[in-house]
Amino acid sequence: MIRSELIQKIADENPHLYQRDVERIVNTIFEEIIEAMARGDRVELRGFGAFSVKKRDARMGRNPRTGDSVPVEEKHVPFFKTGKLLRDRLNEE
Repeated sequence: MIRSELIQKIADENPHLYQRDVERIVNTIFEEIIEAMARGDRVELRGFGAFSVKKRDARMGRNPRTGDSVPVEEKHVPFFKTGKLLRDRLNEE
């Protein structure tokens, strides 16, 4: 599902809301998650999962084309851990 499909689904399920308002709400939620992660905070959505930031240390990598060693700088990457409810629903039989 992409962002526009999410917006459309929420708008369809809530006919009392204008689509432009639903779009602003969804965009605001995503922006808040992004800003919190940029600060290094953890964002937890109960039943869905938790977004956090993990640090990857600097290391020596390898250029796959030439085989030469290449220094890779330290970086921060987003990490998502599923919540119990989501994990259980994905593994239903």
